[in-house]
Amino acid sequence: MLREWEFQIQLDEQSDKAIYLQIADAIIQDIHSGRLAPGNALPGSRNLAQRLKVNRNTIVEALNVLLIEGWLVSKERRGTFVASTFPDFKKDQPITVTYASIADSTSRPARLQIDDGHPNSKIAPINELARAYRQIFNQKARWRLMGYGNELGELEFRRTIVQMLNHQRGMRINEQHICITRGSQMAMYLTAQCLFSKGDYVIIENPGYKPAWDAFEQTGAKLLPASVDKDGLIIDDVLAYLKVHKNIKAIYVTPHRQYPTTVSLSLKRRLELIKLSNKYGFTIIEDDYDNEFHFGYRPILPLSSVVELNNYVYIGTMSKVVAPALRIGYLASSDATLIEKVGRLRKIIDVQGDSIMEQAVLQLVKDGTIKRHIKKATNHYKSKRDITAILLKKHLGNKASYLIPEGGLAFWIVPKEQVDWALIAEKLNINGFNMITPDNYSFDKTVNGMRLGYASLSEQELEECIHMLADLFTNI
Repeated sequence: MLREWEFQIQLDEQSDKAIYLQIADAIIQDIHSGRLAPGNALPGSRNLAQRLKVNRNTIVEALNVLLIEGWLVSKERRGTFVASTFPDFKKDQPITVTYASIADSTSRPARLQIDDGHPNSKIAPINELARAYRQIFNQKARWRLMGYGNELGELEFRRTIVQMLNHQRGMRINEQHICITRGSQMAMYLTAQCLFSKGDYVIIENPGYKPAWDAFEQTGAKLLPASVDKDGLIIDDVLAYLKVHKNIKAIYVTPHRQYPTTVSLSLKRRLELIKLSNKYGFTIIEDDYDNEFHFGYRPILPLSSVVELNNYVYIGTMSKVVAPALRIGYLASSDATLIEKVGRLRKIIDVQGDSIMEQAVLQLVKDGTIKRHIKKATNHYKSKRDITAILLKKHLGNKASYLIPEGGLAFWIVPKEQVDWALIAEKLNINGFNMITPDNYSFDKTVNGMRLGYASLSEQELEECIHMLADLFTNI
């Protein structure tokens, strides 16, 4: 059996050359020296990242450079290989290859960001929020807000979120079952740190949300990817893992609108997942990241609202409701002991949340501003979704498949043919668009699909972007 290629490189963080370019050049050196021969397979990006102790995105960027230049080729469902033929280079030139043109194009500030579903900050109730913030400082008892508060969040604010979850999302919790956080990512991190230990397993959706995976892996937990189809998470994959691994602590899901594909977990699978959770004792971590913006009759109630479910953590955010810069999220659980543990950890790293901002948002909830904004924003986003659907049909109708989502702020687009996403990202960047490449959703092999956030782009920008994608899907 052939020995696996051992990548040897000393990275210099003080160098003017970016880390990903140092890695790319080192791989080219190994190709020139013969240590990597034509047809040799490279380890996966996750494997390389672990060996070099760098972020996986850095490895992906290095491999993208090599794919664009032709040193490597990507074969669907097989991996990345050394190309059988190499780019032309003169014998009298030094072996080290520079990437000034690529570095210049990828570092060029993007004119437009193709995001994964960000809200439109231009319609956020900024003036109302600023007014509420100022009014707080005019209160006679404003000095009380200047001291330390509760690590779980201001009591009245927690009670307001609890009331919303109970009345609108069918849950049954009280203020002792919730912790206010600085955004949903902090909620994810606190949950992971309080639930997992080294060697535990967490089942995740694949494709899925990598920032959550990163939070889980920080604890030493291992990820088990389960596939997704048109009905959401495939329960047979979950069951197969449960039969093999004894220490599966949790499963992380986005059942309302799966990230990134936007599909909803079917009722049958919801009930099956709840039964498995109760039978095997693992926790369902439910990320309900965009519940507020729904265009149908009503959003699907969370898994966490089902009476029979014993172990859950429910994570939500106010950031999409008001604006991304407003870092207010929350995590809720029927397990008050877990919330106490979360509170103790929260106090170590952050003492408390932004109590003044919580009071300002609370005022907007009480005076009806938030309710009016959600109604206005939902109508705005529904109109923008319909416009996007028309543009997709016009330009990509015969080149890609997609579902028209019943809510949320993004489409999931799958080209009918396999495309070179690294090259598409490079071409878009040259034309002023910056996109999130599909490898950012994939556990191992890059999924052939992209998430197109439409809320923050104008109609003209959407048409320009979709028209360009149509050309690239045809010509690449």
